[in-house]
Amino acid sequence: MNDAPAASRGPLTGVRILELGGIGPAPYAGMLLGDMGAEVIRIDRPADTGRANPFPVLHRNRRSITVDLKDAGGVALVRDLVRGVDAVIEGFRPGVAERLGLGPDALLDRNPALVYGRMTGWGQDGPLAQEPGHDINFIALTGVLEAIGTPEEPLPPLNLVGDMGGGMFLALGVLGAVVGARASGRGQVVDAAMTDASASMMAMVHDFRNAGRWNLARGANSIDGGSPCYGAYRCADGRHVALGIGDRRSYLALLDVLGLGDDPTFADRGDRSAWPRMRKVLAAAFAQRDRDDWEQVFAGRGASFSPVLDLVEATHHPHNRERETFILGPEGRIEPAPGPRFSATPAPRPQPAPLLGADTDVVLAQAGLSHERVDELRASGVIG
Repeated sequence: MNDAPAASRGPLTGVRILELGGIGPAPYAGMLLGDMGAEVIRIDRPADTGRANPFPVLHRNRRSITVDLKDAGGVALVRDLVRGVDAVIEGFRPGVAERLGLGPDALLDRNPALVYGRMTGWGQDGPLAQEPGHDINFIALTGVLEAIGTPEEPLPPLNLVGDMGGGMFLALGVLGAVVGARASGRGQVVDAAMTDASASMMAMVHDFRNAGRWNLARGANSIDGGSPCYGAYRCADGRHVALGIGDRRSYLALLDVLGLGDDPTFADRGDRSAWPRMRKVLAAAFAQRDRDDWEQVFAGRGASFSPVLDLVEATHHPHNRERETFILGPEGRIEPAPGPRFSATPAPRPQPAPLLGADTDVVLAQAGLSHERVDELRASGVIG
């Protein structure tokens, strides 16, 4: 039963976050927090004032102000703003925020209960901390990339594990620290590294490895494409279907649908010596029909079967449509809906990203700055 109020703003209503620009994982953390009702104020460059946001989905549910962080007046302004927020998130290289005068010590001095969330690839310390890198480099160093791909070569899983996984890691850390600060009155620094995040997401694989159930060779394990029951198959129309069978009931359902119950090749799905033959038979079977035909054949059979959909097709699938997994934003833009779902404090429909700097005057007025002071800051180029 849903007892949600009619105009819920989400479970993080009343939490205020200041986001110091950045790209990729830190903004994704800001999106997640904003989706759950936090007020997220993003700082961009004055030179970009009035421009359309280049990442309107990733930067949704924001208020946008433009402040020159390289100007002493801009630094002083940010230090004043942190008095009224619960957390700051930034994605600079280690040491950059300190050089700007916006490091943890400077801001915690203004707000002892402040949570200071830091997003980097390598972390704040270690021999690689100052080295450049991107998502693929960070997941390469933690064993993730080597485990994903074909037997011939590793394949990057988009930027989902390092960048977006890192953003989730940061959001989780910030929330944990905000809860702690509200109980103790003491803030702290959250050091979220993409290497740490990607390593954490491999927890179950490490369990497999520690138990002697994981082969370091790619494509030789039950969930990395090695098992014929866990992978994708090409259909007659060139599109694909996916099998994710991990239990006997689903396995028997698969064999029943394909008429393979009496084939001795499939007597034991755990028999790795039979995997090449099983994969060959399954590939030949799925190649006989189009993907959508197979979806109809498998519907309701319990065989852990799914069509492999592209980004547009996914928005039209009946399951996704009924759950509203995707929504249409301004100008017909496809967006993922906020999640997870909350029964008592559901997230409202996301607000589109504003023009850069659109909220500068309002935010500064709410922070107590007079119109005259705002005009002075604008005249000096500190704000856009």
